Amino acid sequence: MPKKIDRQFLITMIILVIIGFFIFTINNVRASIIDELKNRISDRNIKIQELEKEIEQYQKDLDIVGKEKQTLTNEVKILEISRQKISTNIKLTQNKIDSANLQIEELSFGIGEKKEKIDKNKKATAKTLRAINEAESNSLVEIILSNDNLSGFLDKIETLRQFQITMGDDIKRLAGLKKELEGKKNRTEEKQKELANFKNDLSDQKYALDINKKDKNALLDITKNKESNYQKLVEEKTEAREAFERELIDLESQLKIEIDPNKIPATGSGVLAWPLDSIKITQYFGDTEFAKLGAYKGKGHNGVDFRASSGAKVKAALTGIVEATGNTDEVKGCYSYGKYVLIRHNNGLSSLYAHLSLIKVSKGDVVITGDIIGLSGNTGYSTGPHLHFTVYASQGVRIVRYGDYTNGKTNCGDAYIPVAPFNAYLNPLNYL
Repeated sequence: MPKKIDRQFLITMIILVIIGFFIFTINNVRASIIDELKNRISDRNIKIQELEKEIEQYQKDLDIVGKEKQTLTNEVKILEISRQKISTNIKLTQNKIDSANLQIEELSFGIGEKKEKIDKNKKATAKTLRAINEAESNSLVEIILSNDNLSGFLDKIETLRQFQITMGDDIKRLAGLKKELEGKKNRTEEKQKELANFKNDLSDQKYALDINKKDKNALLDITKNKESNYQKLVEEKTEAREAFERELIDLESQLKIEIDPNKIPATGSGVLAWPLDSIKITQYFGDTEFAKLGAYKGKGHNGVDFRASSGAKVKAALTGIVEATGNTDEVKGCYSYGKYVLIRHNNGLSSLYAHLSLIKVSKGDVVITGDIIGLSGNTGYSTGPHLHFTVYASQGVRIVRYGDYTNGKTNCGDAYIPVAPFNAYLNPLNYL
């Protein structure tokens, strides 16, 4: 009988040692792989920072060239710097994709490690609990008789008591490991979503690069690389744009639509989010300096222009439904909004995003604040890549076939564009 109890006690102590080994020992091979992944992720992050600085410099160069006189040389320079910026953006996005993949791999190893620890702890805990139950099933008399003296008996009792406390801690540690495992799983899923977004960005940027190449080739083809031809092209576009503006203003001045101020948000309410990640206003709403020089027939600028090089993400300023998308460039000689998106919001406002290079939504789509709806560009009449952003009182804005409402003096008759009475144009800054 004494031999049985001593053997049980010995088994219990051995299991305790095994438990400690399972809990605190990490697979050296896996640890080495995780360390290597961490180093590679760190290298990617350094590269990402370097590329972001490079992109910053390209933007500064674009700002400088954009302020210079509009010449063929400068236009080609803008396109070339834009190309370099987009190409660097592609490298940046690819590095973000690589970094996300490495982080997913690291998290996967971490998940594997935690699962292994949990499995080992579960098995060891089960064995130990069985040993304790077996030891405790012996009667008090048997335990006392198995020891030569009372001191030895008390020592064993105390050791078993401490062991039970340790087992309780191990069970808590198991719960902690499970929680950590669930956290790693959630982070992996988030990284996978992030990775999908990066891949979409990469596709969009490659498209923007193709557009940039086409624009440059088309410009050189039309101008034959001669400054005089370029200046003639600029004059023709300017004249066509001014004719369109005069005709549009005549049309909109005849529109009589009452706007109920109670059906739109109060000014200063901040209900709209900025449509770009980086904000720099190049022309304000209303009676701007450009307007004072004779533009807009004295009616002022009907929106806000933001600096945005080709390929910048354009985001929905508020949740709503895509009322319309269009491209006035499809109508030859119509110099207007180019590619645009109109979103109707449920608070009485509508927002217009114009001169896009790429439209990523369709009529009827529901968009959420911050959703990417397109990429900025230089379509329509534009003296350089930027985003034109207009806010309307929804009661007043309409999408019409232009020729159905005008006498057809311009080339825009077949274009579908948004029109509104003057009182439906709102200052975007009152709601941003």
